[in-house]
Amino acid sequence: MTAAETSVPPWLKRLAVGRHPRRTLARAAALALAAWVVFKFVLLPVRISGGSMAPTYRDGRVNFINRLAYRWRAPRRGDVVGIMTTGPHNLYLKRIIGLPGDTVAIRAGVVWINGRALDEPYVVEREPWQMEARQLGPDEFLFIGDNRGMAKEFHLFGVAKADKIAGKVLW
Repeated sequence: MTAAETSVPPWLKRLAVGRHPRRTLARAAALALAAWVVFKFVLLPVRISGGSMAPTYRDGRVNFINRLAYRWRAPRRGDVVGIMTTGPHNLYLKRIIGLPGDTVAIRAGVVWINGRALDEPYVVEREPWQMEARQLGPDEFLFIGDNRGMAKEFHLFGVAKADKIAGKVLW
């Protein structure tokens, strides 16, 4: 076999690097740098493990958390967020139910905020959960998953400070 027979065909080389290899290399480097910046500082990929957010988010699905979502505005009731437990890569996906200063209670599975029942169209089934009324502090949020058909004992929820919010789930 000669060197000419083992060389790459010109059409394949042009397909891989284009007509201007330096421009192609510069574009690839810029794309790699942009991807690194986005996934290092802006988007955090998370795989959902467990059924506490069903049916809104299914077990095994991959989502992204926008780390910059709360840089210019405060978290709102109803936002689905990532809550850091031991670090930025160990998160719980939960919905914000109570905001700082709210008085929150759960009676017969219905969440009460400041004496009014909270409209939660994303909750399909409800177990008769109970939680005594509690006023949240100036930097505290109450988080609960959407799957309220689970027994309360198998559901992780509670209060966390704002600095534990990693960001907002994109979809």
